[in-house]
Amino acid sequence: MSTSVNAGGRLDRLPIGPFHRRIMLLIGIGMFFDGFDIYIAGTVLSVTLKTGFSTLAQNAAFISATFVGMMLGSFGTGFLGDRYGRRFTYQFNLLLFGIASLAAAFAPNMAFLIACRFVMGVGLGAENVVGYSTMTEFVPARTRGKWLGLTAVCVVTGLPVALLVASVLVPQFGWRSMFVLGGVGALVVWYMRKSLPESPRWLEAVGRTTEAEALMQAIEKEAAQGQPLPAPAAASPVPVSPDLGTLFTAPLLSRMIVGAVCLITINTLLYGFVTWLPVFFVKQGLSVATSFGYSLLMALGAPIGAAIGALTADRWGRKPTIIGASVITVAFGILYPMISDPILLPAVGFALTVPIYVLVALLFGIYIPELFPTEVRLRASGIVNTLGRGATIATPFLVVSLFESRGVAGVMALMIGLLLVQIITVWALGIEPRHRSLEEMKAEETAAPVLKEAS
Repeated sequence: MSTSVNAGGRLDRLPIGPFHRRIMLLIGIGMFFDGFDIYIAGTVLSVTLKTGFSTLAQNAAFISATFVGMMLGSFGTGFLGDRYGRRFTYQFNLLLFGIASLAAAFAPNMAFLIACRFVMGVGLGAENVVGYSTMTEFVPARTRGKWLGLTAVCVVTGLPVALLVASVLVPQFGWRSMFVLGGVGALVVWYMRKSLPESPRWLEAVGRTTEAEALMQAIEKEAAQGQPLPAPAAASPVPVSPDLGTLFTAPLLSRMIVGAVCLITINTLLYGFVTWLPVFFVKQGLSVATSFGYSLLMALGAPIGAAIGALTADRWGRKPTIIGASVITVAFGILYPMISDPILLPAVGFALTVPIYVLVALLFGIYIPELFPTEVRLRASGIVNTLGRGATIATPFLVVSLFESRGVAGVMALMIGLLLVQIITVWALGIEPRHRSLEEMKAEETAAPVLKEAS
């Protein structure tokens, strides 16, 4: 008797309906608070500095603690998620983040706030990896790009919302209110997400076939709504070894290289350019108020860019969209340092921000989780995310050095160089997952060594 549940084939043939929207809601709200909290640092730190609660050195330590925590969270959640499941890991990191955020709201001093931020960073880094990977395993191949891209929209919407909410709450209730809002929101989502099912693909991959079959039958009943379902594609007969070493041998090694290059590039773009925009504007002679106004205008490019990525990934394909958005970013990156006109500056900046966030949606949300088989998806995503987050630890020092020696042009030269490396890497080593099931790509992986041996 066959023990194959064929969870992948059965999930991919389901019609989009209330089940998928419920999964999207439960994952998307959590991802929104993830994005919201990452972006509140700027507004909180400016106030703690102004009121004497913190020093510049302590603010730098706060930012570093965030990234070190996110790096460790990205790495650790990969091993937890592949060992104990997506649902357990998801709930654990959200609870960790929510409690630490509330504790931060009552910080008696900056040292305690930095310690809380480190713990929050662990939860934030984990959420980013497990959220996208979990969504990848639920949605059908034909529309996977759109759904994963919309998850990325949930994250980046946190940027303009955090800026707008901070402008209302912080003057009235102080910086602590931002941590209260983030913490309470995370705990509410944690309670809501108790109804989030485990991934049937993961249950089958670790041999828990009875649970996978029972869950698949429940999902099919909810998704079918009394209508007959189409026949699923045939099951992939060859499992991938769950050993960590699998990631560092052909054919997965090339995918690890693609993932690492892409995430180092996009993290450097975000934390070496986008988050430094207010500083660049002030240094270019604008007032602080005008600087933040321009930054908010450009921040609106974040959800617009992510939405474009979500709506085009299934139509144009992952590789063409990544390469195209990278080329457009390079073009505007060359133009941006040449602009000094106060009207053109935010306009070109907005035009530069949009393709950057197309890349955010494609790389964080869609492409990287698709590259790896279920057995090692979270560990692989966790490791390449760790490398990407690790780059952000060094980025501020590099940006300051380049800005002081060569101005905005020096910073943009670094970004353009990384984008060119990304274009070449994706073109040469990247695969195209558009409209392909995760199992189809896994079968391709397992076939490669066999073909080598045969030849």
